[in-house]
Amino acid sequence: MLRLITGAVDDRSARGIAAAVSRLVTAGDLPSGARLPTVRDVAAALGVSPTTVSEAWRSLARAGAIQTRGRSGSFVTSPGQPRQRLRYAQLGGTFPGVTQDFSTGVPDYDLLPSITESLKRVGDARLTTSYLEAAVLPPLETVLRARWAYPVDRLTVVDGALDALDRITSAIVRYGDHVLVENPAFPPVLDLLEAVGATVVGVALDEHGMRPDALASALRAYDPVAVYLQPRAHNPTGVSLSARRVEELADALAAYPQVTIVEDDHAGDIATAPPVSLGTRLPHRTVHVAGFSKSHGPDLRLAALGGPAPLVTAIADRRLLGPGWSSRLLQAVLLDLLTSVDAIVQVAEARQVYADRRAALLTALAERGVSATSDDGINLWMRVEDQQMAMLSLAGHGIAVAPGAPFEVSTLGADHVRITVGLIRDGVPALADIFASAAGADARGSGSRSQPHPRGWR
Repeated sequence: MLRLITGAVDDRSARGIAAAVSRLVTAGDLPSGARLPTVRDVAAALGVSPTTVSEAWRSLARAGAIQTRGRSGSFVTSPGQPRQRLRYAQLGGTFPGVTQDFSTGVPDYDLLPSITESLKRVGDARLTTSYLEAAVLPPLETVLRARWAYPVDRLTVVDGALDALDRITSAIVRYGDHVLVENPAFPPVLDLLEAVGATVVGVALDEHGMRPDALASALRAYDPVAVYLQPRAHNPTGVSLSARRVEELADALAAYPQVTIVEDDHAGDIATAPPVSLGTRLPHRTVHVAGFSKSHGPDLRLAALGGPAPLVTAIADRRLLGPGWSSRLLQAVLLDLLTSVDAIVQVAEARQVYADRRAALLTALAERGVSATSDDGINLWMRVEDQQMAMLSLAGHGIAVAPGAPFEVSTLGADHVRITVGLIRDGVPALADIFASAAGADARGSGSRSQPHPRGWR
């Protein structure tokens, strides 16, 4: 088996070794249940360091191709063998007796614009006459292009921001590729990347978004194929890219033309920060996702995806073999919501309410000495002394929040929880007392750990 593996390797990097083993597994040359040679044996046979082979094995394990069993060794995964639980699945904090669930990351449904009048105006719309019609209603495309942060080659509409990210990932990321993401990052994005066998590298943030120096360092070290960003209302920290930071990140990326920039503008119209995009500098390498779930309704299941024509065309063509298109009836409703004066006013009011709710809880936590950040959007990132103890403490009060660990690409050096502050309508002083008690001493800047960053997420 050692000779089989080494003979299949034509690229002795960790990515190349992982890809070679993956091909052998897929072809059946490495059968289910087969025990792999030891890391040291493979390293010696290939003339590489054991660290390189270990990284390859980790990539294979994350993708579910192999399973490591400690001292017993590593084995090819058997069909039906359970994979590692999704990070996304770990966010739900519901339990018997919960009365206030702030773990969800969903908008306040009472702040969404009403679609009743939109449905009346759309009426008995017969919008589909052929399975090969354009994926986007022409009037909606006109409105979307007018709202876009930069002139874009091609637009299409898909079934929500995660659907967009899934399709983009499938189109641009291959097994073993390195991909840069923010640290912390949105857990479903990490799940998507790990599902395709990518090696995910976290890049540090500050109060203006991804740090240019950290990005430059990661670009030099890992030769990535893509970088994933949230330009506004970053989930979980709430930070947004400033115009200057966009320029700095674009400068760092300019010398790496192979890197595709993927932007997830999930907060959309409820974000208080202005729309920004690296597409203003690097349009032929940027694919931008505009979400409408937080602002106009999760059940619309719609997001716009825009970027270089070859990439967007490939995604649209692939959809023809699956769902074909996103409901044109729902597209007509979205078009009405984006152009109706009443709906525009409702979304603006929601944006202000969310800002007020963030400010109220942040102020109350600061008064109690708790480190947290929530500059934009509907989430708040709170530092705690111990994640599990904090969640248990909150559970005792009937409160659910999301654990911070699933958001971490690599350790942040402190524990956190994510609170969906957009759902906190009242009772802020009492809730702040409970949150502060759950946060513990370290979250107030004392204790044995390092002092917290002023913005609270590092």
